[in-house]
Amino acid sequence: MHIRRIQIHADRFPTRDRYPFSLAPLQLTRELILDVPITLFVGENGSGKSTLLRAITHRCGIHIWADADAPRVERNPYEQLLWHYVDVAWTDGEVPGSFFSSEHFRYFSERVEGWADCDPGLFQYFGGRSLLTQSHGQSLMSFFASRYRIKGLYLLDEPETALSPRRQIELLHILQDMAGAGHAQFIIATHSPILLSCPGARIFCFDRVPIQPVIYEQTDHYRLYRDFMADPRGVHNRRKQGP
Repeated sequence: MHIRRIQIHADRFPTRDRYPFSLAPLQLTRELILDVPITLFVGENGSGKSTLLRAITHRCGIHIWADADAPRVERNPYEQLLWHYVDVAWTDGEVPGSFFSSEHFRYFSERVEGWADCDPGLFQYFGGRSLLTQSHGQSLMSFFASRYRIKGLYLLDEPETALSPRRQIELLHILQDMAGAGHAQFIIATHSPILLSCPGARIFCFDRVPIQPVIYEQTDHYRLYRDFMADPRGVHNRRKQGP
């Protein structure tokens, strides 16, 4: 365990009308206690789980590989400020780590490709092959399998996006093995019922205000998939019938 608590100082928010400070789960949650090596954030789109994950990343001094110069039609002056109002309690001093999101991984892979021009041996760190020559899912698994062997704090934003169900199970095993080894701590925002099933993980639900811990079977994701797998035709029929 590298961090044990996340605090949100909503009383100091500069506004309560603009994103991300307008999100009710962030306004009404004081702290999250992290008492296990794998923490999972779950909730509907727009509930704030990825937003808080990125704020924690910035607060921990971990770089997010993204194209900062990407054009925006409308800029929100508050969008990147949440981390100023979030604190983390380290267990035994700061450790390095990494932030992963599928949308930024291509940018990271291109940077690695550039570095490998000077040091081709760099590819050995990712299974001996360029990340750009592997399929998207294969390159993600190469990254996960290599990076998470290093001591650190790892934040993942919906890592299941480009992974098949079988690959998601492989990732689940990597998370369990690395967390069990004692050197890695994970905080993961996800919609995957496979990742949410991780034994021993703590699940925080952003659909409840304030944010609350829940068990796997209490998540809407589990219930929806359970009902669909039990009766897929029934789900389609209910949609056709309407409310």
